[in-house]
Amino acid sequence: VQLVESGGGLVQPGGSLRLSCAASGFTFSSYAMRWSRQAPGKERELVATITSTGGNTNYADSVKGRFTIARDNAKNTVYLQMNSLKPEDTAVYYCNTRGPFRTYWGQGTQVTVSS
Repeated sequence: VQLVESGGGLVQPGGSLRLSCAASGFTFSSYAMRWSRQAPGKERELVATITSTGGNTNYADSVKGRFTIARDNAKNTVYLQMNSLKPEDTAVYYCNTRGPFRTYWGQGTQVTVSS
């Protein structure tokens, strides 16, 4: 299983970024996918989830209405569109999926929101 995130960077408050996570090594279309984040000195936080078909999504209250999770099963990729970014969104963002025996994580991509 391999999960590779991309799309992070430095953005000003109020700006937007789209994160991507390319998956391989498993049947992507059979698994729910998640985005989590970890800010310095804080616990890792679940940000958004999407079911295997993309039919249902859930969000943390802190990002509801600003972030959108989506997936393309033909491309084995999950996305996180982040709008109206705030300084408190600064964190390393990880895509992850819960397999039969363990959770698999990508290496993370840094998102920094600062003027």
